[in-house]
Amino acid sequence: MVTNKFVSYIRVSTAKQGTSGLGLEAQREAIGRFLYEGQCELLQEYREVESGKKADRPELAKALRHCQVTGATLVIAKLDRLSRDPDFLGVLMKAGTDFVACDMPDANKLTIRIMAAFAEHEREAISQRTKLALQAAKARGIVLGRPGNLSKQAADKGRKMGRAAKLAKSAEFVAHVRPLIEAMRPDTSLRQIAVRLNQDHVKTATGKGKWTATAVMKILK
Repeated sequence: MVTNKFVSYIRVSTAKQGTSGLGLEAQREAIGRFLYEGQCELLQEYREVESGKKADRPELAKALRHCQVTGATLVIAKLDRLSRDPDFLGVLMKAGTDFVACDMPDANKLTIRIMAAFAEHEREAISQRTKLALQAAKARGIVLGRPGNLSKQAADKGRKMGRAAKLAKSAEFVAHVRPLIEAMRPDTSLRQIAVRLNQDHVKTATGKGKWTATAVMKILK
């Protein structure tokens, strides 16, 4: 149950950002506006400065612990900004702490589970595609990491690999989303399914825009 007591969590990606304040004020402003409109109390702000490569987040752990002890709700500025981070989403799910995101105020624990599944799937898919691409390059005798590899022929091959990767990613996206859509059928119209996907903040294939009945129909083809 969301209370009127909040603990804020602000995250920047590099130490330089943390020192300069770049990105911090925008997050603080969004959180401040949210709290002011709801006449809510901010108990404490926790700021994380990280490289983006480390899974341990001590400030997030402190913020969640503060929420658990005080019964406060965790507030973050942009859930969309963190939605591709399976480690962050996993910690948030395991904590079971109430949370609210200023950019997605209707997001809930189901939303987090869906986002976490997508983020983990995307991370594994990228890792696998990268591994296979490197293996294929080595098999063709390409010595990796040298500027001399950037010939026209190598560039053409790179573009072909890029197109193949996009097609693979598209197929993976359809395979992941289709079960969600089919679970709502046949008693729900395509337009109603699109509305539900948008409400649950399920991303489209491009990661931009909103779901439409046409987009849903393409997934089901």
